[in-house]
This record gives sequence, C-alpha cells and structure tokens, in this order.
Amino acid sequence: MKIIITNHSDVPLYQQIKDQVKEAIFRGELVEGDALPSIRAFANDLKVSVLTIRRVYEDMEQEGFIISQVGIGTFVSTGNLDLLRDSKRRLVEEQMQTMIKTAKSLDISIDELNAMMAILYEEA
Repeated sequence: MKIIITNHSDVPLYQQIKDQVKEAIFRGELVEGDALPSIRAFANDLKVSVLTIRRVYEDMEQEGFIISQVGIGTFVSTGNLDLLRDSKRRLVEEQMQTMIKTAKSLDISIDELNAMMAILYEEA
C-alpha cells in the first residue's frame, strides 16, 4: 500500500491517509485479515506524528474498516460489507454532486449529462 500525502493540501493529513487506506480496501489491495503497520511504524514511514496515525486508526475502527487487537496488531475488517458498499457509493455520489453542479452551471441538460455519462462509462 502506497500512501502519498502533501502538506500543501487543504485536506488534513489524517484525512488524506484515511482516505487512501480506505481506497486500498475498496480496490481490494487490502483484504480482510491483512495486517496494517503498527502506529509507530506507519508514522515513521509517512514521517508524521504517531497521534495522526492513531486518529486514522481510531476513526477507521469506529467506521468498521479495521479492528485493533491489543498486543497483536491492527487488521483490515470487511465484516460489515454493507458499510463498505455504502462508503463506496458515497464516494461516487460526492463526485457526481460536483459533476451535476458543474453541468447545471454550464446549462447542460440531464439528458445530455446522461448521454455523456453513458458514453464515458462504456469507454472506461
């Protein structure tokens, strides 16, 4: 798993990391049972504070994406597949909201938008 973070983004570091770990889970790069690096090792690899990684892990555990076992480690948990699917849909919906806002500002009709979407979907 490769995480790329930037200090020049408006998105906080912990959110950048969390989003990329989730994306790795969505893509199947990380699967259920895979071990994540320890907080200290992950922080050292990314050159961020251990508090940043702790927040990432705590948030992701609350959201059901990972599970921490004291003294053993932190592991990917996709036991709640509905949550995982909903999170994937939410990512797409966010992108679609941006697209719809842009289309409306350019006076593109829903029919034109649907036609463009169908073409682009087939090409991908």
